[in-house]
This record gives sequence, structure tokens and C-alpha cells, in this order.
Amino acid sequence: MSEEAFYPDDAGQSPHTALLGSQFVGWDETTLTATMRFTVKREMTTWRGGVQGGLVAGYLDDVMGYAFVAATGGELAPLNLDISMTLIRLIPEGATLIGKGRVVKAGRRVVFLEGELLAEDGTIYARSTSTALPTPRPTPTTTGMG
Repeated sequence: MSEEAFYPDDAGQSPHTALLGSQFVGWDETTLTATMRFTVKREMTTWRGGVQGGLVAGYLDDVMGYAFVAATGGELAPLNLDISMTLIRLIPEGATLIGKGRVVKAGRRVVFLEGELLAEDGTIYARSTSTALPTPRPTPTTTGMG
């Protein structure tokens, strides 16, 4: 079965990437930083009018993961052992988020990543760090787990 047939609504993206509305913007080889854009969907928010905290972690995880994938030329992806997150302010429905994910250090056995979510004017919404294992990048037909 083709990737498009398996995930027809995602056009080949990972299903979570389609859910988050992730858009890859760029990669800076010098700073090992990926930049992504997200538009906050209503389905991501609570009755407070902002993104639910666990889903904020999803945006941060996505941009940190993309940084490592880009740093390895698409060969590897991180498998999280730990994510730490600080929620600085409420992220409102409809907001356009700029995600920055950076590879702090990548070894053969462990990867250290950082991420942040910003408004278009630079206002910081959330920050995170992650410790992860480098694994083969998964596909619709393989998990990357061996």
C-alpha cells in the first residue's frame, strides 16, 4: 500500500504533523535550528480559550524532532526519554506560532534538544528541552524501532 493510500488526508506527512498543522519553514545548518509554523486549531484548545498544555508539548516535540531529523539529513529521528516544558503564557485559538527547535548535542546514544514557541512578533509562549535516543526515522511502513 502506498504512503498516500495509507494516510490519504496527510499527503505523506506523519499523522501527528497533519493534526498539528505543521509547516516546515527552514533549517539553519550553522546553529542546527529548525523553524516551523503552526496555526492553532480550535480542536487544540480548552474552555479557557488556549491550547491545552499537553498539546503545547506536541508542538514543541514536533519542532525539536524536525531539528534532529534535519541535522541527520533525514536518516534519524529522536525517540524521547524526557521532555521538560515551561508554559509562559496562554496560546490563543487561531494564533500563528513560530517554532524553533535546536540540536544542542547529538551523540551516538543520546541527543539533547531545545525548543520554543513564539508569536509572530517574538513574544515567547513556551520553552522546552528534551533528552532522546537517536533511532532510524520511521515511515508509514516501519517504526524505526528495529
